[in-house]
Amino acid sequence: MENLTHYPALVFAVAFVSLSLASLAGAWLRRRSSGLSDEQKDDMSVVLTASLTLLALIIGFSFSMATNRYDQRKNFEEGEANAIGTEFLRADLLPPADAASLRKLLNDYLSQRIVFYTNKDDAQRMQIDERVNQLEADLWAAVRGPAAAQPTPVAALVLAGMNDVINSRATPRRHTGIGFP
Repeated sequence: MENLTHYPALVFAVAFVSLSLASLAGAWLRRRSSGLSDEQKDDMSVVLTASLTLLALIIGFSFSMATNRYDQRKNFEEGEANAIGTEFLRADLLPPADAASLRKLLNDYLSQRIVFYTNKDDAQRMQIDERVNQLEADLWAAVRGPAAAQPTPVAALVLAGMNDVINSRATPRRHTGIGFP
C-alpha cells in the first residue's frame, strides 16, 4: 500500500468530508431525539463528557509521541554530524595522500546524507542509500589500509572514528526498527 504521507491534501479532504458527514449525522440524531427526559439528557451528557475526555487523551498522546520522535531524530542527526566532523578532523592523523582521499570520500558521503535527508521520493532515497552503502565500504577501506600498514594507537583512533560514522547511520534503524536516516 502506498504511504499516505505522500498525499496530505487527499488525507485532509477525506478527513474533512468524513468529519462533516459525522457532524451532520450527529445533528440529525439530536433533532430526532429531542424528546428526551431529563434523566436521559443527563446520561447523554455523561457519555459526551467521557467521549471528549478520551478524544483529548488520544490527541495528547499522539502529540507526545510525535514530539518524542522528533527529538529522537534530531539527536540521531546531530550524533551523525558530530561523528562525520570528528572523523574529518582525525583524517589529519593519516599520511597526507590517505588523508586527502579520506576527506574526499567523507565530503561525498556527507553530501549523499544531506540529499537523503532532504529528498522525499522513496525510490530516489533507496538509490541514495545504495550509494551511501558503497561509500561506507570505500571509507572503511580508506582507513583500514593505512591502519594495517602502521598499526599504532593513532591508526586505531582513526578506525574507531570511522566505525562511529558508520554506526551513527545505523543507530536510528537499530533503536526504532524503521528506516529513517
